[in-house]
Amino acid sequence: MTALRRYPVLLALCLAALFMVVPFLIVAVNAVKSPAEYAQNGPLSLPHGLYLDGLKDFWQRVDYTRKLVNSVLISGSVALLATGLSVLNAYAIGIGRIRGRTWVLAFFVLANLLPQEALVYPLYYLSKQAGLYDTRLSVIIVFTVIQSAFGTYLLSAVLGQFPREIVEAARIDGANKWQILIRIVVPVSRPTLGVLLVFFFIWTWNEFLLPLVMLISNDNQTVSVALGVLQGQRLMDATMTNAAALLGVLPAIVFFLVFQRTLTRGIAVGAVK
Repeated sequence: MTALRRYPVLLALCLAALFMVVPFLIVAVNAVKSPAEYAQNGPLSLPHGLYLDGLKDFWQRVDYTRKLVNSVLISGSVALLATGLSVLNAYAIGIGRIRGRTWVLAFFVLANLLPQEALVYPLYYLSKQAGLYDTRLSVIIVFTVIQSAFGTYLLSAVLGQFPREIVEAARIDGANKWQILIRIVVPVSRPTLGVLLVFFFIWTWNEFLLPLVMLISNDNQTVSVALGVLQGQRLMDATMTNAAALLGVLPAIVFFLVFQRTLTRGIAVGAVK
């Protein structure tokens, strides 16, 4: 306790970690608790055994395997495509120094500030006209554009500070623009790209409104949409609700833990720079 009092930042981080971990633990505990035990002892009691029927019933009721595949496919595709598009845009703005650079960046900032509610009807109408409504491709395209707007703004600031001497030396050696991008800029910016990749995946995984509007068939819905639709029908008891929440957030946590080193390394490199 003395060390925590001396270092208020460490205390704040410990409290923040506690507030994030405790709700997840409560959800995990109630997910393996029977409805009778939940009703008798409440949500804060420990289970006397593992009750897995809630997890099984929810898995079968929403066809969780298909929803999981859809979410992984959409989130992974968006993360890769948005990162690649952000690199191309930021390379032209940050290193290429295109004309009207300030106005272009202002446009990307404006795109990040628009609420998704304002985009629902235009995107719905355009997807209908293009024949992409109720397809996973439509959601991938939409979120690739949305996420790359933020990625372009962030990477433009990073590549704007890229050493010009390295670029000029590569040009003198005969490298063209694509070679400079692939062999020099991308390897140097890999930690930042890793951070964007992780964030884009998690942000897309948690999206609800646009997938709810754009994906109406059960075969194309994501995990977050399946959770919202099933809870809205009031067909789940308390333990199944916790089981649904656990299965909804667990893949994103696993992805975050797998790429934790990439995220930490990217943030550390950015802080050093």
